[in-house]
Amino acid sequence: MNVEYHAWWSPRLGQEMALKVYGHAGWPVLVFPAQSGRFYDYENFGMINAASWFIEEGKFQFYCVDSVDSQSWANWDAHPADRAARHQSYDGYICEEVLPFVRQRNGPDARMIATGVSMGGYHSGNFFFRHPDLFNGLISMSGLFQLSMFIGDFVNEDVFYNCPLLYLPNLNDDWYLDQYRQSKIIICAGQGAWEDAMLADIRPMQAILEQKGIPAWVDYWGHDVNHDWPWWLKQLPYFLSKLS
Repeated sequence: MNVEYHAWWSPRLGQEMALKVYGHAGWPVLVFPAQSGRFYDYENFGMINAASWFIEEGKFQFYCVDSVDSQSWANWDAHPADRAARHQSYDGYICEEVLPFVRQRNGPDARMIATGVSMGGYHSGNFFFRHPDLFNGLISMSGLFQLSMFIGDFVNEDVFYNCPLLYLPNLNDDWYLDQYRQSKIIICAGQGAWEDAMLADIRPMQAILEQKGIPAWVDYWGHDVNHDWPWWLKQLPYFLSKLS
């Protein structure tokens, strides 16, 4: 398997950011780590190995990025407005630095699948719905779709436009809706331990997508399926097999 390490100083974040690439060809997959995670977590927790057949066959290539959650939504010492502002800088890093890097390798019109587990599931969903010009696939596993767990009831413009459950209900722009309808959307959660908050977000998300005529596969796994890596290791190759 082709594996590459890359790092550069991000002018939007004011710090060095690293990523790893796995694979040589295929549909690019941007992987957001779990809360405050690192670019190497997907490999260390076995997710790259679980997807290895798809990567080696050239069906998908994975781009695993760093998070800044501990500086943004999970920065418990900062005001929610400051956390949201820091996330906006991360949004710029992903869209204006990482995506051009991907397109240099895959062509100027390449779009990606966004994926991740837990907080990475939130990021993948939020980035997909905010930027359908950059993403045309989503595999969100055990993710939230709003931020009250982190910032309570605080809402400003930056918070609003990073909570799909807030901005999607009133989004009627045909350009966005058409992009969503042409994409592959998979949202998944178990019904076991530590999944209650995710289920509480995913069920209204499903209703919003259905109301807007956006095809999506919302998949509820069993009551024994917990918010934990052993289940995500099963889910990732299962969903990749449906997209390849």
